Amino acid sequence: MKKKNIDRRSFLTVAATGTGGVLFGLVFKADAQQAPGAAKGAPPAGGRGGPGGFGAAPLKPADFITVNADNSVTLIAKNPEVGQGVRSMLPMLIAEELDVDWKDVKVVQADQDQAKYGGQIAGGSTATPQNWIPMRQLGAQARMMFVNAAAQTWNVPAGELTTGSGKVMHKASNKTVTYGELASKVATMTPPDAASIKFKDAKDYKIIGQTIVSPDLPKIVTGKPVFSIDQTVPGMLYAVYEKCGVFGGKVKTHNLDMIKTLPGVKAAFVVDRPDITAAVLPNDPGLESGIAIVAESWYQAQSARKKLQVTWDEGPRATAEHSSVAYAQKAQQLGMGEPMSTSRKDGDPEAALKTAAKVVEANYVYPFISHAPLEPQNCTAHYKDGKLEMWSSSQIPTGARALAATACGIDQSAITLHMVRGGGGFGRRLTNDYAAEAAYISKEVNAPVKLVWTREDDMKHDYYRPGGYQFLKAGLDASGKVVAWRNHFVTYGAKNDGQGKGPAVQAVNAGNIGPTEFPQPFIENFALYMSAQPLAIRTGSLRAPTSNAMAFVTQSFIDELAHAAGKDPVQFRRDLLSQTKPVPPAAPGAPGGPGGNAFNAARMRGVLDLVAEKSGWGKKTLPKGTAMGVGFHFSHAGYFAEVAEVTVTGKKVKVNKVWVGADIGSTIINPGQALNMAQGAIIDGMGALMEQEITVDRGRVVQSNFSDHPLLRISAAPSDIEVHYVKSDNNPTGMGEPSMPPILPAIANAIFSATGDRVRTLPLKKAGYSWA
Repeated sequence: MKKKNIDRRSFLTVAATGTGGVLFGLVFKADAQQAPGAAKGAPPAGGRGGPGGFGAAPLKPADFITVNADNSVTLIAKNPEVGQGVRSMLPMLIAEELDVDWKDVKVVQADQDQAKYGGQIAGGSTATPQNWIPMRQLGAQARMMFVNAAAQTWNVPAGELTTGSGKVMHKASNKTVTYGELASKVATMTPPDAASIKFKDAKDYKIIGQTIVSPDLPKIVTGKPVFSIDQTVPGMLYAVYEKCGVFGGKVKTHNLDMIKTLPGVKAAFVVDRPDITAAVLPNDPGLESGIAIVAESWYQAQSARKKLQVTWDEGPRATAEHSSVAYAQKAQQLGMGEPMSTSRKDGDPEAALKTAAKVVEANYVYPFISHAPLEPQNCTAHYKDGKLEMWSSSQIPTGARALAATACGIDQSAITLHMVRGGGGFGRRLTNDYAAEAAYISKEVNAPVKLVWTREDDMKHDYYRPGGYQFLKAGLDASGKVVAWRNHFVTYGAKNDGQGKGPAVQAVNAGNIGPTEFPQPFIENFALYMSAQPLAIRTGSLRAPTSNAMAFVTQSFIDELAHAAGKDPVQFRRDLLSQTKPVPPAAPGAPGGPGGNAFNAARMRGVLDLVAEKSGWGKKTLPKGTAMGVGFHFSHAGYFAEVAEVTVTGKKVKVNKVWVGADIGSTIINPGQALNMAQGAIIDGMGALMEQEITVDRGRVVQSNFSDHPLLRISAAPSDIEVHYVKSDNNPTGMGEPSMPPILPAIANAIFSATGDRVRTLPLKKAGYSWA
């Protein structure tokens, strides 16, 4: 991200509350990037830009911090919580610099309000990098206000005062005063300039770096209502929504007159929406055609739904062309032919391949997969008198607000959206079709409505991780150095008709490869070509989008090259990271890996060396059928290398242990939550590797539940997953997304080392493998 020269202006506003407390908040404008520990700025995401929060604008202290009369503190958690721990992490940053004890902190979830809180999003592992400085600055500026208030009260220099546990102390006079006692004084003061704010030294942290459990944990483990699906409001009705199995299908005939006579049914009606004819389906188009059934209980609504007799006009996507078998055949045809476009070309890869000492060629395939969160999509909505109130677990609540406004024909300013904890998201709740449905149904029946999807709805109407095909060819010189790399990437989408601007090939959502994706920066003769075929189903971002597939392909193929060169796989990767090439002209597209960050070879080498050391790579004598595999990947500003020790007996696979090496910056804010995120990512990746696949038949998704799209079972999980960190001199970044991609190639590479069987098509079950 380029630096922006933005005025550094700030002021602290203080307002008395009706409960005897005082609210504090910070207004700032600052540089886009800042060195660790510096106080002169914050990432633009701390402001009020788009859905992700980009673009500097003021944050007010009164919107984040309340110091109560009893000296307890209420802190606002501004981002959606879907299990990633942000409801603890963001308040921890404020509390640390405010210098209060965590035991005195109460965390309250913010409503969706970008005017108050800036960007509010759960996605892309952005919460940490975008809020590391802004949230700490809120606490630090408020702390300085209390210090100045005490200095004036005691008529002593502010420099003689210290803070701790929500108090200001003057050692020379042995005086102490609580923040609560100073609140009225602070309310009359002019805030200090932002440039004068000094952050704590990391060695003095008392909260950052400690494991802090979720404030929701007691409710979760005792079964109390906490998730969006638990939401209730007075007078609430329940809704289900039946849609055609083919996207865009419309109702032809129905038996709603009979459905309306069933027990508890309050309403049943057809929703007819305009056709979507675009060659590439839009991301999050909102309300789709279907049939809504509203009843006094969800059981009654779903029971009535089971008695629906509907015929559908399935539209143009219900053809044999839109089937998994046909997709695979078309991809093979495209991959062997001339590419539709050139995403990047450096040097002369074709000539380098002709003169290479050894050429390795391989084709890799990965499937569509579903997000499959444990909590199906749901939303509660209450439309009344032209206004809408919503309760949603959306990962992008601004999107939910926008689609609901469109569905109801009202302005977004007429909507209040309460952010409720989600039972997992993994990117599915970045889209908001369910919110549009709930809002529309509530308006139609003029009552509060909770819409709950079934598991089958969730799996058959997902925004799937795109499948893809990569046709790879690489050349090695006599020393084993990679001298050429060619990839013809066959994705889904459409060729640009040439009538307008944009890429030659328009890929479906999350179905592209960046032109500088690894290993492009290290290979002098490099080509990335692209072709696409039409697709009938929706696609979207799934945990570590694009990277969750690219890592498997790239790191598996690099492993093939290492074995072809007769080199140790870890050393081969070290050598590759040491290769240099002339800097080519800038190519269109985002720089670096997903998230737009430039690849740093030294940081990747650091985690590779760390995980090799911790796993004892090359220093163990393993029994026959047991081997180690390695993979690394950079995404979402995080550097991860992972080693898996795997035992293969016949076609039964047991992952004995996994080691993770990570560089996510200088500070691990909440170590317990970071460990949870990394270990969860390993489990998530293993599920995708072995068994998960979404197939299509005449435009319809075949799979419907965990029985045919399974999550990993506890019995298949590794007995241990160690996580180790390189503490680099960089501001901290996120953990949840970049920790997942390397585990897929690490296990696949271990299987090859143990058996000699190179699996290039996912899931592994298609090659006969299963968990031991």
